[in-house]
Amino acid sequence: MSNPSVNKRQKEKNRQDRQREKDAKRKQRRDERANRPPGESALDRAIADIVPGPPPPDDSGSAS
Repeated sequence: MSNPSVNKRQKEKNRQDRQREKDAKRKQRRDERANRPPGESALDRAIADIVPGPPPPDDSGSAS
């Protein structure tokens, strides 16, 4: 049978390792965001020119 204190130490070591990996990933994402060139965004290019709000009035001359 395993010693409970050994199991507990191993479990805590695994938890700390996972936390270190998470911190490293967070730092990497933060650095990538900081080093991203200006103008590059997550917007889809197909919808980049869409302006929110009501559509502009129709200039066909017929009043509704």
